[in-house]
Amino acid sequence: MRALKTLLIILLAVAALAGILGMFGPKASHVERKTMIAAPSNVVWDHVSSLRDIDKWSPYHDMDQTTTVTFEGTDGEVGSKSIWDGKESGKGEQEITEVTPGKHLGMGLRISTPIPIEAAAAFDVVPMGDSTSVTWTYDRKNNFFGRIEAVFKDPDITLGPIYSSGLANLKRVCEVDGAKRSKELKARTFRGFVVNTVDLPAKTYVGKRSMVKWDNISAYYGNVFPGATQAILKAQLKMGGHPSGLFYKWDASAKQTDLLAGIPITSISDTVKVEGFSTVTITAGKALTIAYHGAYEKTENAHGAMEDMMKANHMELRDAVIEEFVTDPTQEPDTAKWLTNIYYPIK
Repeated sequence: MRALKTLLIILLAVAALAGILGMFGPKASHVERKTMIAAPSNVVWDHVSSLRDIDKWSPYHDMDQTTTVTFEGTDGEVGSKSIWDGKESGKGEQEITEVTPGKHLGMGLRISTPIPIEAAAAFDVVPMGDSTSVTWTYDRKNNFFGRIEAVFKDPDITLGPIYSSGLANLKRVCEVDGAKRSKELKARTFRGFVVNTVDLPAKTYVGKRSMVKWDNISAYYGNVFPGATQAILKAQLKMGGHPSGLFYKWDASAKQTDLLAGIPITSISDTVKVEGFSTVTITAGKALTIAYHGAYEKTENAHGAMEDMMKANHMELRDAVIEEFVTDPTQEPDTAKWLTNIYYPIK
């Protein structure tokens, strides 16, 4: 009888302690870990803003090799999910709930087994010169039983080391990727310009072609573009882009160029007839490109960069060089803001 009474007292004491902890234990749990990564912020952002990329460096796979992960939605966008199932890791999902591109990714965590938990996690990315600061946080509001658990199983102690391990993985992945991208960028940079390779779609131009002295190029454009625009509209065709110059030959000795000044149309065909103008089609294929900002007459270095790129990579032109005049100079007086897309179609 005395033993039963003692047991009852112990049970009552435990229940009372549990009640006190449930009432006065931590109402919320917060875990935060930070690391510095020797890579640009855009590289880091790519690896923390994608649930598929997070899965690749996540430390949880090493903790439970049985875990399988599936994905739903458009990765990196609000509403996309990763859903996991493992013998030790249990079942759960994380869903992207907020995105501030390049800076912040918020996620909701829902664990169904072994213990139901709802929480929030986030990545905050801050550029620090050539490096990037990344903070990984976890926040949970504790219910009655969660407050009891938080006293005996502090998330900062149990989850903190896992976050630290994950950030170490992230650091390694980003620094390798950053070095690779830097090397690739250097190989595409000539005379201060970054040369990109794109898939150039087929495009038909309506315009006029002639040998033009360098000093007369601007005047030639001024004479052809307005007339070509009116002729396109009269022919009930639709314009398919910005006024452009197509350079077939650049004669440095005579200081002149074989030039077509034209307006692209949506129809792709050399057989299109426009009264008073000729049509020419640039076929689809690979092209080098530079987005040049500045006055039109100062594109020489950009073209030089293209030629350097082609020489370094043993490339050959397959068609006319294209200058696409995106900015209307009558609307933007500041030449530094003028954008000209330069394309070199390559074989």
